[in-house]
Amino acid sequence: MNNPIEKSYTELVILKYQLYNSLFLTLPLDAVEQTGLLLPLLQDACEKGFNKGLSPTAIIDIFLAEHKPYFTEDEKISFLFKSIQYIERQIVLIDALEEAAYSKIHRLEASGSWERMSAKVNRLELQEKMKSVLEQFGIRVVLTAHPTQFYPGSVLAISNDLTKAVENGDISTARDLLQQLGRTPFYRKEKPSVFSEAQSLIWYLVNIFYFAAGDLLDKLDQQFSLENIANNPLISFGFWPGGDRDGNPFVSVDTTRKVAKRLRFSLVTNYYQEIKQLKRRLSFPGIAEVLNDLDELFYLELTHPNAEKNVDIHFLLNKLDEIENVLIEKHQSLFLDKLISFKRKVHLFGFYFASIDIRQDSRVISKAFDSVVEQNSAIFKNYLSLSESEKIQFLLQIDQRIDRSIYKEAITSDTLESFEVIREIQQLNGEKGSHRYIISNCRGSLDMAKVFALAKMCAWGNETLSLDVIPLFETIEDLKNASESMTAIYSNTTYRKHLENRENRQTVMLGFSDGTKDGGYLMANWAIFKAKEEVTKVSRENQVDVLFFDGRGGPPARGGGNSHLFYSAMGKKIESHQIQITVQGQTISSHYGHKEAAIHNLGHLITAGIENNLYDKASSNLNFDQRKLIDELSNNSYLKYQALKNHELFIPFLEERSTLKYYGLANIGSRPSKRGGDGKLKFEDLRAIPFVGAWSQLKQNVPGFYGVGSALKEQEAKGNMQACIDLYKHSTFFKALIGNSMQSMSKTNFAITQYMENDPKFGGFWKLIHEEFLLSKEMVLKVSGYKELLEDNARSRMSIQLREKVVLPLLAIQQYALIQIQKAQDADNDDFVNDYEKMVMRSLFGNINASRNSV
Repeated sequence: MNNPIEKSYTELVILKYQLYNSLFLTLPLDAVEQTGLLLPLLQDACEKGFNKGLSPTAIIDIFLAEHKPYFTEDEKISFLFKSIQYIERQIVLIDALEEAAYSKIHRLEASGSWERMSAKVNRLELQEKMKSVLEQFGIRVVLTAHPTQFYPGSVLAISNDLTKAVENGDISTARDLLQQLGRTPFYRKEKPSVFSEAQSLIWYLVNIFYFAAGDLLDKLDQQFSLENIANNPLISFGFWPGGDRDGNPFVSVDTTRKVAKRLRFSLVTNYYQEIKQLKRRLSFPGIAEVLNDLDELFYLELTHPNAEKNVDIHFLLNKLDEIENVLIEKHQSLFLDKLISFKRKVHLFGFYFASIDIRQDSRVISKAFDSVVEQNSAIFKNYLSLSESEKIQFLLQIDQRIDRSIYKEAITSDTLESFEVIREIQQLNGEKGSHRYIISNCRGSLDMAKVFALAKMCAWGNETLSLDVIPLFETIEDLKNASESMTAIYSNTTYRKHLENRENRQTVMLGFSDGTKDGGYLMANWAIFKAKEEVTKVSRENQVDVLFFDGRGGPPARGGGNSHLFYSAMGKKIESHQIQITVQGQTISSHYGHKEAAIHNLGHLITAGIENNLYDKASSNLNFDQRKLIDELSNNSYLKYQALKNHELFIPFLEERSTLKYYGLANIGSRPSKRGGDGKLKFEDLRAIPFVGAWSQLKQNVPGFYGVGSALKEQEAKGNMQACIDLYKHSTFFKALIGNSMQSMSKTNFAITQYMENDPKFGGFWKLIHEEFLLSKEMVLKVSGYKELLEDNARSRMSIQLREKVVLPLLAIQQYALIQIQKAQDADNDDFVNDYEKMVMRSLFGNINASRNSV
């Protein structure tokens, strides 16, 4: 074992897992007392059974006949439930062990990335260019409300304490915590409210991001002197819970207001604590009095939550400047670094902590807009007869207010009132508290003009609009038309004047999740790449600084995977002054679950963006032949994926053989699992999370690889395999694509569903998917030159292998339960149907948490 990461992972995670798991298995837990002893035997039976080609039903039945032959059906169900509960907790143990070993298995002590970058900048004499980059570049991490995090707060707290116990080698405490874990419920009996989802994510802002971002900025200042921090804080955070209305009828304007107040309250709490820390050090005349005044003001705000805000950003910064001047002039700059560090946080977070984005689907917006047109004929008397370009011109010139109170339908009323709420939040928390309106499923510039007009009519009137209108292009067709849509809106003089008031910046959001669902893995990523190039081109032609906001989920099928490699591969044809991404669910807990990980991953995003702006790397710029080859690959993979998507059994397979419908039944998040409410499953209404998640639960991961193998095979047949190999070697973008697809394939296990091969209805369909997987794996190994998937990433490979091994019995139980549901339905046995459906829902949690980025 020559690889140091392999050695570290084996010693610090795998071997310690064996130690702590042996403790866990023998704990006297009432709920799982017998199960702990049988679980290793069940895991062994699953491994051997799947290797022999046995079905999940055969494996479970044989195991129970051998070890518990006297079990009744109810006892059998109880045992399987207990097994799931045990495996859920084993996953938490792995999480804690990996977090405890984080610095070693990520080799942070050997990286020294900032020091190396600083030395390289000096060696290449790029100091002025680096200064310019730092004045413009920034990252924006947007926490979303998507339901992919299944650990309740109590379990997260235990996991955090368990990590500390492992770090300290405190086996006694770890044993007690494992026992506590065994007795603590994982399952939510009710769906969480929108506000409770918001509170869960605010915890990360308060306890992780506040400190991690502050420490990271301190480190960056030591290396590069962040002189423009007041105008460009380099790091910012966005927030969707309470603002994201797309498909979630439970989000209301009252919820939005409540979340905004909670964000301010939580931030003021952190400021209050930091002021107290400063008072312990800055106890000097002329300073202590100012700090005491701030202490009292913050205390009054925190103890009178219904009172008006006591401090605004300008007042606070003026007071901190006053302290800084006195400290320098009269007290030899003693502890100045602590004051400056606090000031950086104030510049970063203001009084909003994270900016609440308002998001709604274009179809909902259009419906509300149509109601406004119908009720305001005096304003819109000739509107319906206008051409599209004339409509855009007309809408962008509206500056009249309307009476919102006459609209009684809930969703229309909320859509219209949401604009006024944005203004309220700006008054409470500052303009950055909420200043973006995202149009999901945006069809073009007319959708943008409608939002612009509604904002004017509902909130701003003839005042300057302090709102960024952001189109979200998601489908392959909309991605192709994105540059045309932006050209149309840029050509309008009124909108250009609006952009001048917004620092001449336009944010454009691109949806990886729905893009992949619509067009497949290669096509979606290439279509987004080209859309960025084309939108960059028209933006530069119009002297607009375009900022791209990527709607990325956890797995590669939803834009996840190696983000550092991805963002360092954008090239010079794509504007990259900012990296803006969504993060959600277990991606938040795995990438940002503790301060060390958050600093590491935030730093990765910053270095990727800085390197892309600082250096001219040939590997990031595609030549004509490379582009032509990727075009052919993506088009061929698209055709292969479309053929599968249009297969008559595609939707029935997901409905009848996967866990798709159980995402909506499980109490995971507040949002429904599909758009539309007529009960009939339509592909276009499927949300990306349950869609990708269903394939992940099947261990087939279709959206992350399907079509890749066929596309590469076709190039091989044409004699172009060497060109594909060269593309992998010389293009960072293509290497990132293939590497992330490898990650998807490394989490597949067709042995679990091999029994479907003989299914009279779905056997042929299962074979289609399996054959494409085998081909894709063969071709990506051939292109990369690797002998195994993720050969170049030992940590990810070993983590996936450990997690997949632990979760194997859970997946067998899940498939067993799905089969039993069909049998019970055929026999009209509703009781067993209910029991096994609950079992399927419980199995979702452990598998998703094990994968860490499965949805």
